[in-house]
Amino acid sequence: MLNQSILVGRIVREPEVRETENGNKVTNITLAVQRPYKNVEGEYETDFIPCILWKGIAETTSEYCKKGDLIGIRGRIQTRVNEYPDQIKRNVMEIVAERVTFLSNKKQEED
Repeated sequence: MLNQSILVGRIVREPEVRETENGNKVTNITLAVQRPYKNVEGEYETDFIPCILWKGIAETTSEYCKKGDLIGIRGRIQTRVNEYPDQIKRNVMEIVAERVTFLSNKKQEED
């Protein structure tokens, strides 16, 4: 069985590291990924894909990336159930990052 995804997109909001009760570092980001084809109106649509980054990947991405930066993520798809206070359960699908590649050229942006 194989569960692997590769995404290239832009970070939707500033990544922030938080710590779990177990002491693990984690960052949740949303990646805006443009579809490779145009819709009937002749426009490209964008998918907003939730991604979760753990430990060193979370810290490094939060330190070096900001909203709007282009990154590549290789990871796996994970599903889980969120339970809300009003007894509603919702399935959540997200990408668990195993590797993040920074594609924005910070030096060029700063000049």
